[in-house]
Order: sequence, then C-alpha cells, then structure tokens
Amino acid sequence: MEWNERLQRIIDYVENHLQRKQEPIDQREISVMAGCSFDFFQKVFSYMNGIGFSEYVRFRKLTLAGYDLKSTDKRVVDISYQYGYDSPTSFTKAFQQFHGMTPKEARNGNVRLRVVPKMQIFEKQRYAWKLEQKPGFRLIGKSVWCADGQKYSKIPEFWSDCQNSGVFSRLISLGTGDPGGLFGLCRYGDSPAGEIEYSVMAAADGPLPEGYREIRIPEAAWAVFDCRGAVPQAIQSGWKFLQEEWLVRYPFEHADCPELEWYSIGNSYDKDYLSQIWIPVIDGHKEKNR
Repeated sequence: MEWNERLQRIIDYVENHLQRKQEPIDQREISVMAGCSFDFFQKVFSYMNGIGFSEYVRFRKLTLAGYDLKSTDKRVVDISYQYGYDSPTSFTKAFQQFHGMTPKEARNGNVRLRVVPKMQIFEKQRYAWKLEQKPGFRLIGKSVWCADGQKYSKIPEFWSDCQNSGVFSRLISLGTGDPGGLFGLCRYGDSPAGEIEYSVMAAADGPLPEGYREIRIPEAAWAVFDCRGAVPQAIQSGWKFLQEEWLVRYPFEHADCPELEWYSIGNSYDKDYLSQIWIPVIDGHKEKNR
C-alpha cells in the first residue's frame, strides 16, 4: 500500500473517531495503519503537509466544536469533554485562540467561525516528462505583479479575473499555437521584495491588441512535464514535485528564458485535464554535438 493510501485511511480514521464514535484517537492504531512508529509518522506527516499531525487534529476538533455550538443545544461543558479537553476552561481558551471569540460569543452572536476542512489526500501523481526542442515564438497577453508568498492565491485570482473580463476568450480566439491553449509565464522581478510577474498569454502572430503586451520566447530546449487533473491543484502539485525533487537533481543547466505553464483547451476541472510545466534547459548533449 502506498503512503498516500495509508495517509487517507488515517485521515478517515480521525474523522470517524471525532464525528461518529466521539472516541479518543489511538496512537497505536495509527502506527499500525502507517506501518511505522507514531513518532516517525508525525515527522513524515508534517513534512508532506506543512502542518503537524497533532495540530491538524486540534484544528479539526475546534472546527467541529464550532459546528456543534451553532447547530445544537449541547452545553459547553459537554462539548469540551466530547473533544477531549480536560475542562471547560481549557476548551474555552483553545476555542478563543482558534476562532477569536469565546464559545458563548460564538453561540450567541452572528459571527464567522474559522474552518479547517478535512484533509483530502489525492492519488499520487505520476509525472511524465520529455526533452523537446522548440523554435522561438511570440506570446501576447496580460500581466500582474504579486509577492512570492501570495502567488498561490493571487495567480488563480488573476486567471479568474481574465475569464470574467473576456481576456481569456479573446486570447483563445487570437491564438495560433499548435496545439492551441494558453500559457502562464512567471518571471521574478529585480525589486528587493522579490515580486513575481505572472502573465496569462497565447501564442499569436497577428497585430498586438491595445492594452496587451508581447514577450518573445527564443528557440530553446525544454523539459516538458505533464500534469493531469483539475487546475490549479494539478499545476501547483507539479511545481511542488519539481521544486522538491526534479529541480534539485536534474542534469541540465537552466537556460536564460522564462519558465512556462501550458493549459490545454478543455474542461480545466476534469480529473484528466492536461496542463504542462515547461522548464528551459541547456541540453549538454546537444551543445557537445555542435
């Protein structure tokens, strides 16, 4: 059984014990499901998910406690013991730190409560990649600037804005690439803040529309990685894979050219939707043969 399958079983076990059985989570059972010691499991969980296992469980308890407070007449003392707190006082303190208000305020007021949803472990991606020499081409489109730490929220927002404003459909109609589709282009700026310029573009040969910009991509060799699944999750998972594994090991030098994302024409929410990451590389074998 692969790690992702084991982890999904453990997540389901946690939810079952918190919501249905309302029983404490047994570390020994988790160790058996993980196939390793509980301490080692916690280290792997934290590394893979960016959050500690105990913290995730605590966040889920307090999320569910918020649901109970707003949707039932259970007493605070009963809810506190239900989710494993030694006393209503310790529960109230944890609840306030998480939600920003006391249980009483949450129950009586028209307030927004914080939610940490159940973690979903997707089937492990299998990445196919190839080296491909491509001639130079011209991209046209729109750009936005964002801080590096905001890219996973700002870039999907920018795509949504392009769709709503008609930029998306305009670029599709102007595109002359074969195959068709749109590109995402990412470049780091020179500012101390390390801002990123991200562009949504299409390969096009015609006149440049007013308000649009163009970028010339030179002839280059590309390492092209297929990402299968709905976006933006599939493309974000692809970048994570590249940053954690391929980019630290690949035997090529990075060419002086922006990295690209390519999005095919089709239903971008489909589980089989194809997007790609293009990394410009200097092919050492090709250089030697010149």
